[in-house]
Amino acid sequence: MNRCARLLRSLAVLAAVGMLAGCGAQAGVPQATQVSPVGPRPPDSQPITQSTPADGQCGDMTASLTPTSGAFPPDSTMARIVAKGRLTVGVDQNTYLFGFRNPSTGQLQGFDIDLAREIARDLFGDPNRIEWRIVTTAERVPALTSHQVDLVVRTFSVTCDRLRDIAYSSVYFAAPERILAARNSGIRTAADLAGKRVCVTVGADSADPLFAMHLAQPPTVLGVTNWTDCLVALQQGQVDAVSTDEPILAGLAAQDPNLQIVGDPLGYENYAVGVPKGQDDMVRFVNGVLSRIRTDGTWQRLYNQDLTALGPSSGPPAPHYSG
Repeated sequence: MNRCARLLRSLAVLAAVGMLAGCGAQAGVPQATQVSPVGPRPPDSQPITQSTPADGQCGDMTASLTPTSGAFPPDSTMARIVAKGRLTVGVDQNTYLFGFRNPSTGQLQGFDIDLAREIARDLFGDPNRIEWRIVTTAERVPALTSHQVDLVVRTFSVTCDRLRDIAYSSVYFAAPERILAARNSGIRTAADLAGKRVCVTVGADSADPLFAMHLAQPPTVLGVTNWTDCLVALQQGQVDAVSTDEPILAGLAAQDPNLQIVGDPLGYENYAVGVPKGQDDMVRFVNGVLSRIRTDGTWQRLYNQDLTALGPSSGPPAPHYSG
């Protein structure tokens, strides 16, 4: 078969294939369809459909024990930690400004991290004698009740419900809860969340004000593990807004200029250091550290170092003591 004959035969085969493909389509053979890509939801995300049960009254829940300072008894919680050689602290590595891992250095930094270092400084004379344990929002209380950590310093709001299981230091930071949304979203107030999808972290009480608004069309609330998961969900269009404490939202907004914090406060949160229940001596010791940093200028120095994105500081919250 010469070259021309082979070429004619090849063309005939291609034409036949085309005819068969056309017949197949006419005969109802399934054709490939294009499917738009869908961004996966953050791992372990789950819908939140109701607020946490009302935890009743516990008086002034921000009141803590009177601080102590100086040498501590040899049988104290502090002596046991010193004998161990390190302070084990539960912290975050995903909350910019308060507790995050610097991508340039790989080191943890932020206001909570520096506060934990001040506690270690007064225990050991060395701010670096710390074993860091990364805990999620939902793991904070269990980490203390199971004694996996000595303390939790992780934007840890005081609530009556948590006070049943753990103890708290005096408050070291107070924050309003607000809303984070895209600048072009049309969301400007809490009322604009009607029928919208809002992200919070599982284990936080940030969803409670959303359900308490009693909007005609309540928001759909998605719970995730970390606040950075909320940031990704918002950027991918899986939620319309994020709601939690303003300092956390400011840390997320600093990572994306297309986002802004909006609306009046939905409520207020008070951050304190979490301590295992029954360790009153440790609570008093930590309160002594907090008293020192309030009065010697350390608190303000740490604010200027870590939290200037929040604007000018009004100073540390005044402590409340109950005994």
